[in-house]
Amino acid sequence: MTPEPMTVLIVDDDFRVASLHEAFVQRIEGFRVVGKAHTSAEALKLAKSLQPDLVLMDIYLPDVDGLHTLQEMLRWPSPPAAMVISAANDVINVRAALRLGVTHYLVKPFSFAQLAERLVAYRDASAHIDELPDEATQGDINHIFDLMRPTAAPLRPELSRLAPTLQGVYDALNASNTPLSATEIAEDLGMSRATAQRSLTQLEQSGAIALELRYGRTGRPEHRYSLRRRRTDQ
Repeated sequence: MTPEPMTVLIVDDDFRVASLHEAFVQRIEGFRVVGKAHTSAEALKLAKSLQPDLVLMDIYLPDVDGLHTLQEMLRWPSPPAAMVISAANDVINVRAALRLGVTHYLVKPFSFAQLAERLVAYRDASAHIDELPDEATQGDINHIFDLMRPTAAPLRPELSRLAPTLQGVYDALNASNTPLSATEIAEDLGMSRATAQRSLTQLEQSGAIALELRYGRTGRPEHRYSLRRRRTDQ
């Protein structure tokens, strides 16, 4: 019997960013977005009514910051788990989030792969907890915390089997020291932007490259791509 997906509430003051995060989450097996909030007051109201399993919380909200919002949720009888997704990378906020017991802290901009790895790690750890008896051994507990550490998935497909257009796009990213946009790839390889974007999307969905969202002051985040390498700093 297939388990019910974990329900997710997304909290971000930017409507476009919240929708992008929703699209990311919906691509990950075992998760379902049940709501989006753009203020602390809205987040508290939706969290109480929807009772999500997990909240993806931004820190910079227009009324009350996200950490104080999570602190309020923790006073409830059955509070949701929480992951911080924010541009805030100062130590004060990181320390405060740690004290609140957030599952992960992801700094913008980030790739789809980085979010997926953390959500999958939390999903797997939660599933293991559900399978345990009333009392856990130290080995059980160690395994739960090991599962919470995100790990990169193997790269695919085999590069030797890539079509010539995909190989050209991959090689262009490999030769660049910085992430590239579809427009830059198209100009570099002399192809249309639509062709470059299709190739980038296919490579990103296969796990061979990573999508990074760069957030400006206004407008939609810029999509940039780079090779997805195994990380050793997680």
